[in-house]
Amino acid sequence: MLNCTFNTFENYMREGQFIKQNLERWEKYQHETEDPDEVAKRFTYLVDDLSYAKTFFPYGNTIRYINGIAANIYLSIYKNKKEKKTRLITFWTTELPLILSKHHRILLFTFLFFISFVLIGVFSAYNDQTFVRSVLGDGYVDMTERNIANGDPFGVYKGGNPLAMFLYIAFNNIRVAFLCYSMGIFAGIGTLYFLFKNGLMVGVFEYMFFHHNIGLQSILVVFVHGTLELSAIVIAGSAGLIIGNSLLFPGTYTRLQSLQFAAKDSVKIIVSLVPIFLIAAFFEGFVTRHTGMPLWLSISILLSSASFITWYFVIYPLRVKRSVEKVKGLKGFRD
Repeated sequence: MLNCTFNTFENYMREGQFIKQNLERWEKYQHETEDPDEVAKRFTYLVDDLSYAKTFFPYGNTIRYINGIAANIYLSIYKNKKEKKTRLITFWTTELPLILSKHHRILLFTFLFFISFVLIGVFSAYNDQTFVRSVLGDGYVDMTERNIANGDPFGVYKGGNPLAMFLYIAFNNIRVAFLCYSMGIFAGIGTLYFLFKNGLMVGVFEYMFFHHNIGLQSILVVFVHGTLELSAIVIAGSAGLIIGNSLLFPGTYTRLQSLQFAAKDSVKIIVSLVPIFLIAAFFEGFVTRHTGMPLWLSISILLSSASFITWYFVIYPLRVKRSVEKVKGLKGFRD
């Protein structure tokens, strides 16, 4: 009897000493941390503490206390994992649209700049027929004219394996977009030059077909993939100009800070273009080659592509911005 009482008292003292040694650490563990390594370390230590307590103090309250802390940490880990799963969704539905809305003026400027040089290309080619060859090159012009003479003006899109074309075009378009974007580091001048050059080429290219009285047909065929492709190039150019603008007009920030903020936004915009380039490459590799496709199908693809670009990159960002501002306004009113 006395021996049993003594053992109980001894266990009680040992449990008290165990609590005294670790209580400060356990209390610290009840405060959340964003460091995943620290969370993992805390959970591991608590599991060890719990195992020790179950072995030596199976009937004490320490087990319930430690188990409660461990359960809270486990739930926080699960919550973080759940947030990571929805992170991809919120990127497309909220984060990216808000970034786009913030830089809509630059996007509008880029579009107008590009279109201006498309028109300049058309006007220049109209006034000087040799301008077409100086921009597109003799080889490409001669090949196109042979195709036109043979009754197959868009034969260039029919050659090669569709899958190989898709892979090559996708890689090339993404490379070109990244080049256009990265040239923005030169105060935006490199990106503007790239947009000028490509806008001029598009204008001259289209004039060449209109000159041969197949301009409308060229739009219905080429812009099956060109609508997404050229739109993505313009958006990539706007991302490059965001970088250039941050260096020229840093505002209240240092140029380095301004560049860092701009880089975070612009990289996300560039990433968003990858699926668009893949779809455009799919159209060019597998769909554009069918130059005799029904008129309704060609127009449907054109309108769908143009509508998507306009909606997601212009209209939807404005709606998200207004929604966020409305929520902030209501919160401020309640406060």
